[in-house]
Amino acid sequence: MKRSQINAIIREADAFLKDHQFLLPPFAYWTPEQWMAKGDEVRQIVERRIGWDMTDFGQGNFRHTGLSLFTLRNGSLEDLKKGKGELYGEKILVVGVDQVTPLHFHWMKTEDIINRGGGKLVVQLYNATEDEGLADSDVSVYTDGVRRSVKAGECVVLGPGESITLTPYCYHAFWAVESPVLAGEVSLVNDDDSDNRFYEPIGRFPEIEEDEPPLYLMVNDYVKYYQPKT
Repeated sequence: MKRSQINAIIREADAFLKDHQFLLPPFAYWTPEQWMAKGDEVRQIVERRIGWDMTDFGQGNFRHTGLSLFTLRNGSLEDLKKGKGELYGEKILVVGVDQVTPLHFHWMKTEDIINRGGGKLVVQLYNATEDEGLADSDVSVYTDGVRRSVKAGECVVLGPGESITLTPYCYHAFWAVESPVLAGEVSLVNDDDSDNRFYEPIGRFPEIEEDEPPLYLMVNDYVKYYQPKT
């Protein structure tokens, strides 16, 4: 992805969030220069990859296969190992019409995906087989605490205010219909390095062509700009 495209996507996502009266924390708008002046006090943001995250999943067609998101908070993997402390994560997502987040599951993370407003969110579901293929068995899920069963590969459609709970080894893909969706994610600690199993081999984070300076930093940019004195 070109940096100019990412900057435009961030502007678009930020406007969408504000239209839905969803406000981000101040660090969402720190410039690269401001990041370069930060010290140890912001290390948690950097280490836990809290912030902007725009991706085309390495497919080169963001409008068709992509996602705009902002990680609002993320717990500690060390706390997760101990079973106490910050064991949770939260994201806000902007999902475009017919813009697909590809089929994947998590080995560890359980997450609730919530339609916070806009159009309808379509979630396609499969169980994983023992060798991590697509099972043909019915999928049992909870939507707003109500248990339901769908056939393999079928979709659950969430209107505004509705949610679905996705457990480990449950393959899911999602996209918006009718109009873009503001979607929330509440989950166990998020680990994008080792807890995403995409059905098709794709990249979680995009390679960036730096054709202009960053508007705001994405989570994988921190290492380039945040260099606190030790």
